[in-house]
Amino acid sequence: MDIMPFLIVCPLVFLAGFVDAIAGGGGLISLPAYMIAGIPIHHAIGTNKLSSATGTLVSTIRYVKQNHMDLVIGIPSILVALIGSACGANLALITSAAFLKGILIIVLPIVAFYILRSNRKEKESKCILSRKAAIAVAIVVAFFIGMYDGFYGPGTGTLLLLFYTGILKMDTLTASGNVKLVNLASNVAALATYLINGKVLLVLGLTASIFSIAGHYVGSGMVLKNGSKIVKPVILVVLALLFIKVVSEW
Repeated sequence: MDIMPFLIVCPLVFLAGFVDAIAGGGGLISLPAYMIAGIPIHHAIGTNKLSSATGTLVSTIRYVKQNHMDLVIGIPSILVALIGSACGANLALITSAAFLKGILIIVLPIVAFYILRSNRKEKESKCILSRKAAIAVAIVVAFFIGMYDGFYGPGTGTLLLLFYTGILKMDTLTASGNVKLVNLASNVAALATYLINGKVLLVLGLTASIFSIAGHYVGSGMVLKNGSKIVKPVILVVLALLFIKVVSEW
C-alpha cells in the first residue's frame, strides 16, 4: 500500500482518539480520514472499526480502573449493543456507497441541534425515570445506537453521551464511562462482521490503532482531570469541521 494513506490517516486518527476519549464522536474525524485518503467507504468503515476499537479499549480500561461507570445500566446495554451493531454492519454491507455518504448530511445537523439544546440545560437535576425504567430505556437506546454504529458510526459516542447526561442525568464522568462500555461493544461486533466480509485493511488499521491508542490514552487522562469543561466545546468544533467538509464535497 502507498505511504500517503498512512500519512493522512494516522495523525487524524490520533486526534480522533483524543476527541473520542474526551467527548465521544471520534468517528467524526477518523472515518473521514480514511475517506480523504482514498479508501472505499465500506473498507473505510471496516478499517476504522479496527483502529477505533483498540483505542476505545484503552480509554475504557482507564474508566474501569477509576470506577467511573454505572454497571447496572452498562452491562445489559453492552449485550444489546453487540446485537444491534452486528445488524447494522450487515445492513451497511448491502448499502450503496453514495447512500452512506449522504447520511452525513442528515445526521450532523441533528447531532449539533441536540448538543446546542443540551447546552441550555446544564443545571443539575435528577432523572425523572424510575431505576427500572431508566435501565429499560438505556437498553433500547443502546440497541439502536449500536445498530447505527455498526451501519456507519460517526457521532455514536456523542449521541450516547447526550442520552446519558440529558435523559438519565448521569454526571459527565459516569456517563463517559458508560459511553465507552457501549461503544467498545458496538465497535467489536461491527469489526467482527467487516473482518468476516473482507472489508478491513489490516496493515493500515493496525498502524492507525497505535495512534488511536495514544490519542485515547491522552484524552481519557484529560477528562478525568477536567471533566465537563472541555467535553461539549470539543464536540461542537468537531461537528462544525466535518459538516463543512461534507457540504463542500456534496
